[in-house]
Amino acid sequence: MRKTLGAIAGLSAAALALAACGSAPDSGSSSSAAPASSSAAPESSSAAPSPEPTTASYKACMISDAGGFDDRSFNQTAFAGLTAAEAGLGVEVLALESGSDADYQPNINQAVQEGCNMIVTVGFLLGDATDAAAQANPDVDFAIVDYAYEAPSDNLKGLVFATEQSSFLAGYLAAGMTTTGTVGTYGGIPIPSVTAFMSGFYQGVTYYNEQKGTDVEVLGWDPTDVEKGTYAGGFDDQNKGKQIAKNFIQQGADIIFPVAGPVGLGSAAEAQAVDGVSIIWVDTDGCISAEQYCDVFLTSVMKGLDVAVEASIASGVDGTFNSELYVGTLENGGTKLAPFNQFDGDVPAELKAELETAAAGIIDGSITVTP
Repeated sequence: MRKTLGAIAGLSAAALALAACGSAPDSGSSSSAAPASSSAAPESSSAAPSPEPTTASYKACMISDAGGFDDRSFNQTAFAGLTAAEAGLGVEVLALESGSDADYQPNINQAVQEGCNMIVTVGFLLGDATDAAAQANPDVDFAIVDYAYEAPSDNLKGLVFATEQSSFLAGYLAAGMTTTGTVGTYGGIPIPSVTAFMSGFYQGVTYYNEQKGTDVEVLGWDPTDVEKGTYAGGFDDQNKGKQIAKNFIQQGADIIFPVAGPVGLGSAAEAQAVDGVSIIWVDTDGCISAEQYCDVFLTSVMKGLDVAVEASIASGVDGTFNSELYVGTLENGGTKLAPFNQFDGDVPAELKAELETAAAGIIDGSITVTP
């Protein structure tokens, strides 16, 4: 079932801190505050134009994947970019929420029929539908989160993030913080935008082992075959997240890295029920998006989805939109680790310094991380 969020007004940073998953923001709700950015803006956003009278006639639209706009993670952070553009640029916005994969094409078609000047689709699973719509509607600009095309049409822009880089740091951190010598990771489904996190995490643990002469084990990932990793089979069943976490904990894991949207909230709930178990969240700072679990969030691997979305819309407004692929990296701030929040005092200063050194090595190329 599709849910239409028409002419949505701003989603404030406070809205990202709701205590539990609820419905997507109501139509007509408003706030003068734009959501906080999760990373430094891409180059194009620094020159975002001031609101002009003509922006009132510009319509920016967004289609979620099946996780919905209240997933406390991926879609919600992208949605914050849409509402920031509404508040900062004065554009009209429309958001269409997908309840299942079957909604992607109808939602894109509806957005075209609604006269959207730009349509932003959220997620790898919308790749084919977005490409087809862009080719069929050359006068509409399209941007898609987490999908890169080899030869996109002139009106189609991919927004991707080298999350393997920041996930490497998360793996290194986990290896340095575990007291059991075992950590775990799992995904929603085995698609590149998920497995990049898991691969980077594994490589970070492996690098720590090489540097320290330790043997920290990673559950849930097979570096020889991504299909053999642990997956929940989707992004919405929190009970599966709880069960996977239980299985990992029974095998000795005390730090778990779920890459599965709302499914991961089940793992966070399980971690709260077991002493000494912590979670590394994804996409946005979990202590903001799901603050009820902040006491078990060691850190989060963040993606600047909101900033990239807002910058893309700004380029559409000022006429500079192009099909050049945007890649968020550690170097440009498009991906990074969140603060340690309640764990800040528990992370040794030496380990913090080693993380900074590893980040510098990834940026200068002395440390290689592959998705």
